[in-house]
Amino acid sequence: MNEAIRQVLSDTIPTLKDPRIGFVTVTGVEAATGFAHATVYVSVFGTEEQRERTLEGLKAAHGVLQAQIGRELRLRRTPVLSFQYDPTVEQGVRLGKMIDELAPDPPDDSEPR
Repeated sequence: MNEAIRQVLSDTIPTLKDPRIGFVTVTGVEAATGFAHATVYVSVFGTEEQRERTLEGLKAAHGVLQAQIGRELRLRRTPVLSFQYDPTVEQGVRLGKMIDELAPDPPDDSEPR
């Protein structure tokens, strides 16, 4: 069910008209037992200010998103959504850049050996 909710949100969030919501990736969903509540983990591309604005926009749109989940998944009770920033994607990108900077340059094949 968590993956199904994640997919619906991934498809729906880009259609929201709120200008506060930037480039968002839904990285995971953890629904509580009984589906009364679900925490949605998101990665937001941009500055810390853009992240905060995006989270505010998502919080404001939670009713629309819950309704879409209910329609698409045909749930009797849809979970109340809360959004939380997930820094793992950003940390992975930063780690990849650090590795690239530390890795030696590949040998130039045009030079004779």
